Amino acid sequence: MTNPISADLQNRVRWSLLSLRVGVFIVMIMWTLDKFVNPAHSAGIFEKFYGISGSTDIVAYVLGALQLVLVLAFLAGIKKRLTYGIIFVMHGLSTLSSYNQYIDGFNNLLFFTAWPMWAACFALYLLRDQDVKFTIK
Repeated sequence: MTNPISADLQNRVRWSLLSLRVGVFIVMIMWTLDKFVNPAHSAGIFEKFYGISGSTDIVAYVLGALQLVLVLAFLAGIKKRLTYGIIFVMHGLSTLSSYNQYIDGFNNLLFFTAWPMWAACFALYLLRDQDVKFTIK
């Protein structure tokens, strides 16, 4: 005989997953808005961390628009397998592309905040079917 999850635990899990989703969204929306507010900053990041040079304001705006659609869908819980998966991969690439900052860790402490956020993205992806609080089906 299986022991069903108590309603209280289920409720706490749902609120916990919502808090992770909103927390990840806050970081992702700021990086998205940065592409519109300061496209030169985005170009510098593309060059420094991804080796992509020659980015223009138009490229930043297009990528920002695509990212905006993604992060809003992520926040709303739309197509979770896809949106949570893309957010996990995007943040993972960002985290791993910053490897030089980890080598000189004590001069780049803020870069280490990417790891728990990546773990939150992973937890959300794994538990996406339980993440139902304030989502759109």
